[in-house]
Amino acid sequence: MSVSGERPIIIKRIKKGGGAGHHGGAWKVAYADFVTAMMAFFLLMWLINTTSPEQKRGIADYFAPASVSETTSGAGGILAGTALGDEGAKQNGSQSIIQDASPEVKKPNDGRARDAAKASDPSADLTKESQQKREEAAFASAAQSLRQALQDMPELAELSKNIIVDETPEGLRIQLVDQEGRSMFNQGTATPNDRAKLLLRAIAKIINQLPNRISISGHTSANAGQRGKTDSDWPLSQARADASRKILQGAGVDPDRVYQVSGKATSEPLYPDDPTLPGNRRIAIVLLREAPVLPPDRGP
Repeated sequence: MSVSGERPIIIKRIKKGGGAGHHGGAWKVAYADFVTAMMAFFLLMWLINTTSPEQKRGIADYFAPASVSETTSGAGGILAGTALGDEGAKQNGSQSIIQDASPEVKKPNDGRARDAAKASDPSADLTKESQQKREEAAFASAAQSLRQALQDMPELAELSKNIIVDETPEGLRIQLVDQEGRSMFNQGTATPNDRAKLLLRAIAKIINQLPNRISISGHTSANAGQRGKTDSDWPLSQARADASRKILQGAGVDPDRVYQVSGKATSEPLYPDDPTLPGNRRIAIVLLREAPVLPPDRGP
């Protein structure tokens, strides 16, 4: 206190901060987390929209727990870790074990269970897929061999435009088509000319490289002003297909490999927009795809 008895004067200075100072910077962190989550969400939606079903299954398999067993049994041992009874330890489960181990006792649903197991056997799918790959490779090699033969032989090089080789669901198809002013058969007859015979003999060499059966079909073109089939187109197309068969067999193709010889007249034009084009007159030889050999029955 002062000498005069008066109290001292105390001055307080209060510093005023910003209006949002008491909140700090926590809202910035929360906002950044929200923006990051939204970006991840839209990125996930974009990935789901752009990936194929096979890629989705691959991603699902990647994250699937591979170490989890799909069965309730253990591993190893005489019983392979199988419990005596599925009902529990207090139940009498020895009867089911004896029935499974005895070869004379068969359950009434064993046949259907084996059929279902065969239907879901992945080895059958692998066998079919491997055979399809081998067949595709064989077809590609045969097609390349035919193209190479057309290039190597001068007498065949000029006829390369009369050959069309492609793959269809039925198999490898080789077509001998007519060109303007260069037909494969004499006009209105089933007699193949020298060009057709030369090409058919070259095709026979390619056919003999593969074990597949073959089908031969003849096709005709519509006459000018004619949009439908005439009665003469059917026997003519069939006769031309059969004449081609005889040339192929004369060139070494086994007769047992001929699966079908048919005449299709103008029913399947190569150029549907104009059935009168010469290219619709053709002989189609198809090396048929063979059904895969089923794996042997390994029992239940």
